[in-house]
This record gives sequence, C-alpha cells and structure tokens, in this order.
Amino acid sequence: MFSKVLIANRGEIALRVLRACKELGIQTVAVHSTADADAMHVRLADESVCIGPPPATESYLNIPSIVSACEITGAEAVHPGYGFLSENARFADILEAHDITFIGPSGDHIRVMGDKIRAKETAAKLGIPIVPGSSEGVEDDEATAALAKEIGYPVLIKAAAGGGGRGMKVADGPDDLSRALSTAKSEALKAFGDDAVYLEKYLGHPRHIEIQVLGDGKGAAVHLGERDCSLQRRHQKVWEEAPSPGLNASERVHIGNVAAKAVADMGYSGAGTVEFLYENGEFYFIEMNTRVQVEHPVTEAITGIDIVVEQLRVAAGAPLALRQDQVTFSGHAIECRINAENAQTFAPSPGQITYYHPPGGLGVRVDSAVYQGYTVPPYYDSLIGKLIVHGRDRVECLMRLKRALDEYVVDGVQTTIPLFQDLVGEPAVADGAYDIRWLEQFLAERAAPAS
Repeated sequence: MFSKVLIANRGEIALRVLRACKELGIQTVAVHSTADADAMHVRLADESVCIGPPPATESYLNIPSIVSACEITGAEAVHPGYGFLSENARFADILEAHDITFIGPSGDHIRVMGDKIRAKETAAKLGIPIVPGSSEGVEDDEATAALAKEIGYPVLIKAAAGGGGRGMKVADGPDDLSRALSTAKSEALKAFGDDAVYLEKYLGHPRHIEIQVLGDGKGAAVHLGERDCSLQRRHQKVWEEAPSPGLNASERVHIGNVAAKAVADMGYSGAGTVEFLYENGEFYFIEMNTRVQVEHPVTEAITGIDIVVEQLRVAAGAPLALRQDQVTFSGHAIECRINAENAQTFAPSPGQITYYHPPGGLGVRVDSAVYQGYTVPPYYDSLIGKLIVHGRDRVECLMRLKRALDEYVVDGVQTTIPLFQDLVGEPAVADGAYDIRWLEQFLAERAAPAS
C-alpha cells in the first residue's frame, strides 16, 4: 500500500478521499488554490501545498504545479477525484513518466473512453449495446442528412470530446439539421477545443442508467449494480438512486454482467461507470466515465463497499477484494446534490455560510466539506454537499429523505434544498415514474406564470 497520497482536487471529494486514506493508514497531501486555504481537506491533511491562484487553470488544472507538489512532499500516488484532471490522459501519462502512480485507469483507457466516437466503437467490439448512429465524426450537411435519414428522425448531434450537455443538439427533422450541426460544432470547439461531432438516434423518453464497475487491470472485474440518474437539469444530474425503480431483476443482472465482462476484457484498472440510456426494455451505451462518480455513495450504501478504498487498493497492485458472487445488495439509497444556487433560477450563490446544521440519524450520510463560517468561493462548481439516505426499501428511503431535508439548514447562501423538498412530494417521483426529460418539464411548469 502507498505511504503517502496527494489529493489533486478540492471540496467534498477531496475530503472523501482523505478519509479513505486515513482509514488505510496513508499519509495525505492536500493541494489548494489561494481561495481554498481554509478548506476542510486542507485543515485535515497531513501536509498541504498551495499550487496557485483561484482560477482552476492556474491551480487545480496546473499539471506542473501538481507534479512539483508530489516531488516536494514525496507523494507516491495521486488521487484525482472527479472533474479537473480526473479524466486527463496526458496527466496520467506525465505522472507515470515521473514514477508517480495515477489512482485510476491507464492513460490509454482514459483516451479511448474520452473520445465518444472511439468509446462507441470500443463498446460495440466489447459486446455492449450502443445507440444507432455514426461510426465516425460527421462533417458536411449532405453526408449528415443521408445518415440522419437512415437512422430516422429525431437525431442527436453530440460533441465527440464533450460532456455535460455542451455541444449537444437535437434535430427533429431535415429542416433542423444544418442549424443543429453548425451550432453543435461551434459549441464543441468553444468548450473542448475540438469541433468533431457525431450523430445518433434521439430517444424520446429514456431513463439514464449507469453501472458501477471495478477492475483490477489484470482481467478481473465486478459490477456493483446500477444507479438511476434520470432526474437531470440541462444534462446535469440532480438526484441519483439505487437500485433503479425502472428496472426489473433480470434486466439489472443482465446489464451488470455485460458491463463487468466488458471491463474485464479491456483489462481496465480501478473504478469506472458504464452509462446507458434505457427505453422499452433496451439498453444503449452512451459513455464510460473513467473515474469515481459524484454519486458513488448511493452504491456504497446498498453494497457496503467502499469504492475509494478499492481504488486505492487496486492502484497499489492488490487484487479486487471480492468476487461477483460476493457482492450483495441491501435496501434503497437516494442522493441529492446540494448546490449553492437559487432553487428557482439556479443562479450561483457564493458567500459565507453563517449557520450550518447537517441532518443525521439512522441511514443518513452527508458528504460535504463546508462548515459554519466557511466562504463558498465563486470560482468553482457550486456543489457544496451531497445528502445520501438509505432505507430498507424505496418507501422508507423517501420518507427518510423528506425528514433529512427538513433538518438540513444552510444559512448565508441560497441552496437547492427547497427544490428537493418539492421533488420528494411529487407523485411521479414517489412512483419512480420519471425519465431524463421529466425534471426539465417540471421546472418549466413551475416557472410558468399562473393564468
């Protein structure tokens, strides 16, 4: 096992990784921008290094500064968390060149799965079902129109290097295609520095289902079940739960085994998530995230498996701690992402937290790095905490979530807690009868003026 790990991230995920390291007896190094000098993970780490000013490009994305921090402190490995450099193949390669372990998959696997077109090709070769679409990037209007006609409208144009809904446009018919193509390419170039886009069938009312996988890099892999991430706003996940209320037992076993076999065949190392759209009993691969996910705690709640600890063990060369037949599932879990945002407009709300009281009790977990007196900076993602609840079944889980939300107090900044208080009382949410478009429609109706 490593003796010292540098955590190349901030916020709740940095604190989450720090806790796992401490439980394994690993010394920790926190890196931080000047804006995060008083952050909780910085206070609790064994060592800390300032790596730059507030802008992420000059600190958390500054590879030379992070490598220098490793060399200064003698850190043997880097855990990238999620976001920032977690899916940067060049970062993984550079660490390897400096004999520093990247706690994640190989640079080659990150590179393949980071390119949406290559990821689809790889998935198809591995036996994973994919959405009908182009096998390579599309360029001109004429070729795109011919392919769209073959696939059948509506079609979705997506950035090959994209994520988070950027560089993604829907064309309902031939008249929309040219505009959607040019807009998607323009957005992709601006957001990712690459205007490559591809085409795929647009599904009307799918659910977003993802499978948590762990691989040892030596041909062994397991899945830890699915998560339902269908409640989304602008393609950003808001509420995640496990197991999915939309799948039956045979479907979840089938798609879990498909994902685990593919990961084993790849020789994949560490934690990953294979993501699907699910509609009318069929699964369609959309991407693979080669890192720990924001929503990993819901899987930990129903399996009792510490995913971050497994990342650390595998990166240190240990085999997986369990076989597939040893993975068991218990109860139901839901996670709500608590953001420092206005719950109506979703405008960011940075500032000082004047009072903070997280909920507690049986089956309640709060992953957060904020505290009373902490100042939420304006430079980064607005996520300030995750509320995770676990119950014996979904009904108990929802009741526990309602109680926990009512206990959760954050003063000084606005948060999205009121949104979740509304959602937990919605019949469609209570019934699990939602898809990836439901929340957008709900928010639009809520914002519409009364007639």
